[in-house]
Amino acid sequence: MTGIEYVRGDATAPRGKGVKIIAHVCNDLGGWGKGFVLAVSRRWPGPETAFRRWHRERAGNDFGLGAAQFVQVEPYVWVANLVGQRGIRTARSSGVPVRYEAIDAALVRLADRALELGASVHMPRIGCGLAGGKWSRVEPLIAERLLARGIPVTVYDFGA
Repeated sequence: MTGIEYVRGDATAPRGKGVKIIAHVCNDLGGWGKGFVLAVSRRWPGPETAFRRWHRERAGNDFGLGAAQFVQVEPYVWVANLVGQRGIRTARSSGVPVRYEAIDAALVRLADRALELGASVHMPRIGCGLAGGKWSRVEPLIAERLLARGIPVTVYDFGA
C-alpha cells in the first residue's frame, strides 16, 4: 500500500492519466457557497445543480450524513459530493460541523465507485476547511477506506 501523494496545486485540475474523482465534503443543509465548492462551481456548474436537487428531493433519496453523490463533469472526471458536515459554522455556533463518522461512511461509497470506474481520487484536505476538522483524524480514514483498497489518492494544498 502506498501513501497519499501530497502536492501543491488546484484539486479542480487533477494530475495524472485515467479516470479521476475529485472528492470534497458538503453539509447536510443543502448549502453550497463557501470554500472549495466555489472553485468547483467556477469550473463546472453540474455538481452544484445536482447537489441542490439531491437536497431538495431528499425525502425520496439517500441524502444525509454519510451519503455520496457522483457527478460526471468531463469524459474522465467526476466530482464526489460527500455529506460529512452537520450544518454550518456560524458566529453563534459552538463546536465544529465536521462529522468524522459521516466522512468515513462517505469514503466507503467513494471507494466503491472509484474501484468500479478504475479511478484515482483527488481532493483538498476534506473536512478541514470550513467544516473545522483535523487532518490527523481524516487522514487515517482515507488510508483505511481508500489506500487499503489500492486506490491512489492525491491531496492538493492550494497555492504555489
